[in-house]
Amino acid sequence: MIDLAEDTPSNPLLRLGAQPIALTAAALLLLIAGVTSIAIWRAYTGAAPETDRVVASRQLQVRAAQASEQLVEKTKGLEATQQESIDQLQVVQDQLSTMKRLLASQQADTKRLSDQVAGLNESIDNLRQSFASVRANEADTPSVTPKKPARHRVHHASARKRSRG
Repeated sequence: MIDLAEDTPSNPLLRLGAQPIALTAAALLLLIAGVTSIAIWRAYTGAAPETDRVVASRQLQVRAAQASEQLVEKTKGLEATQQESIDQLQVVQDQLSTMKRLLASQQADTKRLSDQVAGLNESIDNLRQSFASVRANEADTPSVTPKKPARHRVHHASARKRSRG
């Protein structure tokens, strides 16, 4: 005789595996119960994650647009500041070139005046030398000037005393 107890598996999970339709039906029931509970929970709370995500994404878009506008404004401000700096630099460069021209002109005038002063100094030295040579020549030659009488000298001396007194 054949023992039927040995043919049947002793493990209950093995018995379920032997009936795939029952296993599939149980999984399907669990899946439907889960979806139904999620739907009931959403309907009860009134909050859907999808709408929250949509709202959050719109807020992010608004923030991104505001940040973009701020960046554009700041960029325009920087461009204006940069242009002002360029204009100021151009003015400074123009002033610098004007100052260089004035300095060159003043240096030329200073050199011209210095040359004129050197020429005048040379002329003064020549005049001094010529006066010195004229005096030396006069000292070498006796002068023939008539001497005034002594009485006349005394007369002048007494006149001086009277005018002082």
